[in-house]
Amino acid sequence: METIQNKKEISRKLKERAFYEGFTIAGIASIPGSSRIKLRTEALERWLSNNHHGEMKWMEAERRKNIASLLEDAKSVLSVGFTYISSKHKNNNFLKIGKFSHGDDYHKVIYKKLKKIGKWINVEFPDCKWKICVDSSPLLEKAWAEEAGLGWIGKNSNLISKKNGSWFTLGFLILTKDLIPDEPHQSLCGKCDICIEHCPTKAIVEPFVIQSDLCIAYHTIESKEKTIPKKIKENLNGWVAGCDICQDVCPWNKSVPFNNTFENNPKEWITQLGIESLNWDNKTWEKNLKGTTLKRIKPWMWKRNIMANLKN
Repeated sequence: METIQNKKEISRKLKERAFYEGFTIAGIASIPGSSRIKLRTEALERWLSNNHHGEMKWMEAERRKNIASLLEDAKSVLSVGFTYISSKHKNNNFLKIGKFSHGDDYHKVIYKKLKKIGKWINVEFPDCKWKICVDSSPLLEKAWAEEAGLGWIGKNSNLISKKNGSWFTLGFLILTKDLIPDEPHQSLCGKCDICIEHCPTKAIVEPFVIQSDLCIAYHTIESKEKTIPKKIKENLNGWVAGCDICQDVCPWNKSVPFNNTFENNPKEWITQLGIESLNWDNKTWEKNLKGTTLKRIKPWMWKRNIMANLKN
């Protein structure tokens, strides 16, 4: 039986290791979590029942509501954030792509770093089993990151950190070791509604609730419809993959530290994307998309999104 002191030491070492591997923020939550996890789960159920998830049927996975189903005897979860904003980011003059995808595929970047932490755990605490979760796992990610003290879920539904804003992606290590949890983060959005006011399609239908079929990011990344709806098309303003508007205007993103690691270096074709890309064949698209998170957007979808901007 480990003492409180031992648990504190292990918890401290684990978070230090996360920083060593290149994560910007790290925190620990106990499973099954506080009452806020239940509230977040109920909020997810309301969101799904209103069909706000559109074609994203994977959001309906029952396992998402129970983190313990992902690893037998799970007791704690390490939540980490990887900052993707770089001083090398620059806005394309015409066709714009969400900053989260300018560099290497964050799923792979985060997975590799978490695997290194896992291997370190195998040596330091061989009795601890672990499971990596990055984005595609059925997990209430932002809720658990909030529970672990990384930040709070903002009115634009992004996780916001007091120091690092919202320009980071999340990863998790579910652990069978009982650790000392960090304090869950409190919301600091206050009365600010800037993100809601600036969304051109009014996709933030109420604070913290995004209606996917009104969201530019949803229509340019997730939707498999052959055409983009008129209301969305009229408000694209150059966006062809994702949309950063609600993050660009957020006051918490005004002075965020950059993370100028090689993984975040923008791909040249992304910063120079123009209408000539309409003439690219599938092989050219595949070559450019390789190693990025943008490969989920098929070539025909890129052409659909670019053409929608030209016809405004």
